[in-house]
This record gives sequence, structure tokens and C-alpha cells, in this order.
Amino acid sequence: MHTGITLVFQNIDGNVSDAETYRNELDLALRAESAGFDSVWTPEHHFTAYGMTPDVPQFLSWLAAKTSTVKLGTMVSVLPWQDPVRTAENFILLDHLSGGRSMLGIGRGLGRVEFDGFRVEMGKSRRLFAEYAEAILNGLESGVIEADGELYKQPAMDLRPAPYASFRGRTFASAVSPQSIDLMASLQVGLMVIAQKPWDKAEAEMRDYRARYLEIDGEEPAKPIICVFVGVGETEAEARQMRDVYLRRYAESTVEHYEFDNVGFAKIEGYEYYAGLSRNIEKHGVDGFCDFLADLQVWGTPDQVVDRILEYVDRLDAGGVLIAPSFGGMPPEVSSRNFELLASEVLPRLKAHDVGGELGVTYGVDRALTPTS
Repeated sequence: MHTGITLVFQNIDGNVSDAETYRNELDLALRAESAGFDSVWTPEHHFTAYGMTPDVPQFLSWLAAKTSTVKLGTMVSVLPWQDPVRTAENFILLDHLSGGRSMLGIGRGLGRVEFDGFRVEMGKSRRLFAEYAEAILNGLESGVIEADGELYKQPAMDLRPAPYASFRGRTFASAVSPQSIDLMASLQVGLMVIAQKPWDKAEAEMRDYRARYLEIDGEEPAKPIICVFVGVGETEAEARQMRDVYLRRYAESTVEHYEFDNVGFAKIEGYEYYAGLSRNIEKHGVDGFCDFLADLQVWGTPDQVVDRILEYVDRLDAGGVLIAPSFGGMPPEVSSRNFELLASEVLPRLKAHDVGGELGVTYGVDRALTPTS
């Protein structure tokens, strides 16, 4: 099974400088390939310490030059914040620089502070995402980007260098609401499941997505990829500390950054799902939701961590998993030890798990690039 890591570059408590945070995370990135991880992924975030990752393709290009086999992914690139031409160009260039190792994760964004910083209206994000994604994905196949949508109009322009290879099979989108899942099926992309809701709901939505994909496209979609934050300890006591200290702090920072308790989501087009979430938090309390979000992640001894991850993989019939080893204000020595235990005690057993195919296979450069417009 494809097993990668996600680096989030958090400095939420300010106990170290941003420069030291970057040194520590870059060190983990450089260790990933030799440790046996299949890929390195990073989300896109701006303006806060929640995630200091404003230019993910730039980071991945740096990593491409220092590695030879590890795949390079975004978890995710937020399309409404960028010009679609630049997004397409960035990933084509990354593909050329890395020899076809890039993996494209896309989403529409949720952080209000980030929408405000880019002067983009949140209420337009779903429509922007749909139009931008169609233009970008078509451009990555045909080598020409163009659009004549309601919000996005782009005269036909050649993308140069031309696409290195097709991105089909290695493009994934984050989706939370049922409406988003329907859109992802129509765009013919795989799903990236970030642990944010009960797994039984994620399982039901995956069934709906697969059925919708088959109805629209006449074939089965790529297997999804699961993203979880993981804390491992050699003893039960160490594992419990991972949960109570670091996963709990990660959960708190997520609620703070995304304003999950903000009932104002009800007034924003396209964010109705989060309005329901905020009402639930208002009813049951922020502390309870933070515990719930922490426990959606994975923590335990190596045996417990392997069993829990494989349970999630089997429930969703996933093709791979991305593990975040550093989060929630972990000191460098704690994140380094967590990485080491994951690499030595967990990774070999996950990679040995047969999921019936390889995730994100890159089509060769001799494969014809077929326009999808």
C-alpha cells in the first residue's frame, strides 16, 4: 500500500522561531525517501501559524532536487486563491523537474482569514473551484488552457512546457459536503479523505461517490487516499501523551483556524455543511468537539496504530494513506522520535498491506495526452 507523509509546518504556540520550524520540517522531508515513505505532501496555507506553506510547488521543487523516487503532492492546492494558468504551469513544471513524480491534490478552501487575505469572496468558492478545476484539469491533459464560464474566462493559450504526462490517476480532491462529492465525481478525480467526520459517514459518502462516478463516467474511480495525524508511543503511557497533548492541541488549532464554531457559516453560499457543524458545537461545546476530532486521528503503540490505520483503509477501500508525524506544538525531538517510530515500526507493515493496485501511477511520457474538452 502506498504510504506517504504529510508535513504541515505548524508553529501554533510560538515556542520556536518560524525559521527553526522550517529547519525541523525540512529535515523530516529529507529523511522520508531513505526511510521508505512513498511520497511527501504539504497543504497550502497563508497568513497564520496554523500552516506556513504559502507556495507548495516551490517547496516540492526543492525536495525534487534532493530526492530521486519519492512522489510529491499537495494536500491540497486551493484553487480559488490562485490564477488557474499559474496553477497549471506550476504543476507541469514540477512534473518536468521531478521526472513525473508530482501528485495533484485540489480543494476549494475553508479558512476565512485566507479568503479575506486574497480578497476572494467565500460565497463564490464552490463556483470558482468548479470552473477553475475544469480548466486546469483539461489543460493538464491537452496542453491548452481555456474557459468560457460564468466567473472564469480564459482565451485558449498553450501551456509551455507542454505537460510531461497525464495527471489522470494522480489527481485527488478533498471533499467534505455531499455537494462537493458530486462535483468531484463529475470532474473524474479521486477523493482525498481528511479525517474530519465520523468514519461511518465517510464510508457512506464514499459509496455515494463511487456510485455517482460510475453513473457519470462509466468506470470505477481511483481508490481514495486517507490523510490522518498519527502519534505513536512505545508504551501505552507515551501513546496517551500523544493523544492528550499533541493531537488535542492540533484539534484545538483546527477549530480556531477554520472557525468551526462560527454559526455565521449559515449565511455563506456553499458552506451549509459547516453551519450544521457549528450548531452542533454550539449545542455540545467546543471541548467535546476537539476530543472528537482528536480521536478521529490515530494514536497508540505501533501495533495499535497499524491496526487502526488498516481498519480505516479497509472501511473505505483506500489505495493509500498519508501520515502527518509533526503537529500540535510538538518539540523537534518529539516529532523526530514520532517519525522514527513510524518509519521503523509502522511503515513496513502498512506498505506490505495489499490494496489491489498502485496509487497514483504516472502514465509514461510516451502516452498520448488526450484533450478532455
